Amino acid sequence: MSSIRRQLLFWLLSGLALAVVAAGTRIYTQTLDEANELFDYHLKQMAASFPNDSFGPLPPSRSGGPEAEEGLVVQIWDRDGLQLYFSRPGSKLPQRAELGFSTVETPRGSWRVYSALEQNNVVQVAQPMSVRQNLAAGMALRALLPLLLLLPVLGLLIWLTVGRGLRPLDQMAMALGRRTPGSLDALPQDGLPVEIGPLVQALNDLLARLSRALESQKAFVADAAHELRTPLTAVQLQIQLAERAKTDEERQAAFAQLKQGQARAAHLVQQLLTLARQEPGVAAQPHSAADLAKVVRLVVSEYAPLAAERNIDLGISHEEQATISGDFEALRVMLGNLIDNAIRYTPPGGTVDVALRLGEGSAVMEISDTGPGIPEEDRQRVFDRFYRREATHISGSGLGLAIVRNIADRHRAGILLQSREPGPGLRVCVTFPPG
Repeated sequence: MSSIRRQLLFWLLSGLALAVVAAGTRIYTQTLDEANELFDYHLKQMAASFPNDSFGPLPPSRSGGPEAEEGLVVQIWDRDGLQLYFSRPGSKLPQRAELGFSTVETPRGSWRVYSALEQNNVVQVAQPMSVRQNLAAGMALRALLPLLLLLPVLGLLIWLTVGRGLRPLDQMAMALGRRTPGSLDALPQDGLPVEIGPLVQALNDLLARLSRALESQKAFVADAAHELRTPLTAVQLQIQLAERAKTDEERQAAFAQLKQGQARAAHLVQQLLTLARQEPGVAAQPHSAADLAKVVRLVVSEYAPLAAERNIDLGISHEEQATISGDFEALRVMLGNLIDNAIRYTPPGGTVDVALRLGEGSAVMEISDTGPGIPEEDRQRVFDRFYRREATHISGSGLGLAIVRNIADRHRAGILLQSREPGPGLRVCVTFPPG
């Protein structure tokens, strides 16, 4: 796991080190150049300090003289080329003068030489490059010393600054770590840095969604327990009636009721499982190209036997080719619940028509029946879990349209309930967006 603290320290300290190295290199080279210019100026002033008038030959200086200590070698010639003075004859310098500055290679290393014509004499002053470099390097290092001493101070300052800057994150992590699974209150946002504000806001939004999801789950579990209690109690009573039955007719009637109760309980459990699977974010399958015409034909063929058993005309009234990005199995479940509801509420001899149309880039799936329909005041409530209209006597779990709403939301589809025209009945339109 990567660490923001380590990354900040690494890049800041690395940048600081590179900056110090670059600045140090620049200071070092600049100091060397300035030192060499100073030494050249020293040679030039040294040559100019000798007398301009003619003078006779001078004895060479002793090895312990100031010139030897400084590494300077002086030669003087007259205009005829007669050497008048040579401070260090053993230095192996050339016995000639090249006016101006030059660098001469000798068996003892490189020398920096300056020669000048001073009226009647030619003066040459030379200095070993090694001496110049050692002196210049010492000056450069002394110039770099404050910068090198400042490096650890700046590193410590960066360490403390990064730690102080990340302290709000540490405090937030500690606050979250102390919370229990049921503590979903919003995090305080007062006094937080601007950079952390969006993160805290996103966490608070997540906590709010989790709170709503948990409340919805608790309500769902309570409603499911309440709904399951009724068929299970009925099954238990039918078992007791079968046990107390004294004749075969009573026993067969009790077993028939028991079979119906078991079927209702099984249907309710199946609907609960289907609803749980279709909850947003629960084992959601990735969307792919789904052929809606294929979904319509498959589901209509599956429910044709049930419609025929109830003497209901189930068929496809209109079909166009439409492909959307979605979950094929979820779409099959959605259309199956709509057709199942239409068959349940349509009286014998009625019709249930399924149509698939295209309009302005969107696909519209329509399910029309000749049942009693749904009053306008109930058309929103029927999508609530376990809601069943009091005026109907059709048995059911009250979960079919809740499942339909969940699947439609996952596919960004809109659902519209309308009265069937002409005549009584209900038309359900599911509109899928383009793409």
